[in-house]
Amino acid sequence: MVAGTVTVGLTPVAPPVSASPATSRALAQVHTAGRVSVADGAARFSWPGVYFEGRVRGTAVGVVLDDPHSDYDVQVDGVTAATLVTPSAGTHWITDLRDTAHTVRLVKRSESPWATASFGGFVAAPGGAVLARPAARTRQIEFIGDSHTAGYGNMSTTRDCSGDEVNRTTNADRSFAALTAKRLRADYQINAFSGRGMVRNYAGGEPGTNYRTYYDRALLAVDGDVWPVPPTWRPQLIVVGLGINDFSTAIGPDETWTPQSLAAAYRSAYHGFLDKLRARYGRSATILVVAAQMSDPTLGEATQRVVRERHRRGDQRVQHFSYGENLDLLGCHWHPSQRDHQLIADQLHSFIGTLALRW
Repeated sequence: MVAGTVTVGLTPVAPPVSASPATSRALAQVHTAGRVSVADGAARFSWPGVYFEGRVRGTAVGVVLDDPHSDYDVQVDGVTAATLVTPSAGTHWITDLRDTAHTVRLVKRSESPWATASFGGFVAAPGGAVLARPAARTRQIEFIGDSHTAGYGNMSTTRDCSGDEVNRTTNADRSFAALTAKRLRADYQINAFSGRGMVRNYAGGEPGTNYRTYYDRALLAVDGDVWPVPPTWRPQLIVVGLGINDFSTAIGPDETWTPQSLAAAYRSAYHGFLDKLRARYGRSATILVVAAQMSDPTLGEATQRVVRERHRRGDQRVQHFSYGENLDLLGCHWHPSQRDHQLIADQLHSFIGTLALRW
């Protein structure tokens, strides 16, 4: 546990993109399972829920971070010691700790697909030391989805939210994805992008793009960026929740879709996306096709049909999971609340327990 009064301070140091040997060594002492791009001694990233874990001995720990667009939690010995709101470049300190070894975790709470964050590692106060990085977990889960998976506005106490309020109340670390993975003691990625669908975005926005436009990237704002999948990332479970945005809004007069053509395109793209995941992660991984029951019934019909067709093709390790019963949707803009995310996580955890996972 954190002892004493925990304070947060910002010291005027060089930005974390410094290519100093000390910064490079600092990253070597950090564990992350997220999509990061390491360059010039810093880890750059965009997706929500990306986390970094380390071990530090001493009375204070510094977090070398630059991201004026997103919010972060700093957790020390399993307790949230500070929330950093749009932190500018520098070393952000958690002080007044007991003079012993501590675990420290930095996690990105909110979404900022238009921006790129930079993390330069953890540092210790004088007399302390950064210790060897924590071991990677054996279990790995990749969550793929939209605002529901990202935890959009899940900490809000009202459905009526401004843009800033959405940013402040979105907490990917309290999403059903993170809750489920932590309960299973698994490393995880939350590759979620609000408003994006498999073939059609919310209300038909940004035509010509969709979730698949961005899936391969580590840095969402960088056109053509490709995350080189490391050999250490081989999730045994992949949870795909895409389709709320495809079907939840009426087709506009300027859109070329019909209900029939949209459903057909969705199913075809879904199969292509599953083929991509199979090529990347192999046939032994279990893939959950997820449908939110509170959305247009077309979604559930389409996802169940995709699963049936996968089974006919011989891919029995694709399964269907749905949620939506008893949700209050009290988060921002009628999104799942914190209570709802816990309910979904409980349902998902129970469902996963029925699967013959190979981990």
